[in-house]
Amino acid sequence: MFSNLDEQMQWAFRKVVVLFGKEILDVVPGRVSTEVNPGFSYDTEKSINEVLKVMELYQEVGIEKERILFKICSTWEGMKAAKILENQHGLHCNMTLIFSKYQAIAAAESCATLVSPFVGRIYDYYKSKDPNYNKEGVNDEGVISVTEIFYYFKKHNIKTQVMGASFRNVKQIIALNGCDLLTISPNLMEELTEMKNPDTTIYLDDTQVKEMDIPKVTINEKSFSDNVYNHDMAGFKLKEGIDKFIQDAEKLSEMLRNLLIK
Repeated sequence: MFSNLDEQMQWAFRKVVVLFGKEILDVVPGRVSTEVNPGFSYDTEKSINEVLKVMELYQEVGIEKERILFKICSTWEGMKAAKILENQHGLHCNMTLIFSKYQAIAAAESCATLVSPFVGRIYDYYKSKDPNYNKEGVNDEGVISVTEIFYYFKKHNIKTQVMGASFRNVKQIIALNGCDLLTISPNLMEELTEMKNPDTTIYLDDTQVKEMDIPKVTINEKSFSDNVYNHDMAGFKLKEGIDKFIQDAEKLSEMLRNLLIK
């Protein structure tokens, strides 16, 4: 079945990811995000092939494609992979590590199912540059980024959903009330439920876009590179995020390798 240990290890890695996803889907409705090997973030063809192999394993355990979001890092190559996976294979993509509206727009033009702008990591960047950084709520740079993406999508009738992610505090979450989706950690969810007289204002209201002047942006590889890779914050956080994902994947791979050689 396998020609060498590396091939066996790669299969085992995919299988673990799939079984983990199935465990979640057995107890929750809706969808689960499954991360594509981050080592392929700059390789369109390898990303596509990896997704197809993982989807095949999901189907073997009775999970259909409608319940899976393939989490792909938001590089230019990742965008091209998402476009093929969505349009040619009917698979759903969650474009992750979004730090710029240009990434989000490129993802939308690739027909991605949803984008995940990382609120907290944007906040972390500005906090690291200025220890006295104290912007919060609607003035938080991470919140502003998601808000900008949300209204751009609504103004231009883009179907791609916006899912705010990576929160550091409940004020960030409250300031994005009205967003299509939010992914919230258990500790912050608990903090929200325990709040007395919480702010229930709908801060993101798509009925407001009629009055907004939001020009259409054209994205190509050069403009993507200029506004993402060469942007101080977006370029740094994207590379850092991919590197962290790779480190985590390598830890799991090493664990599996040690088990397989015993």
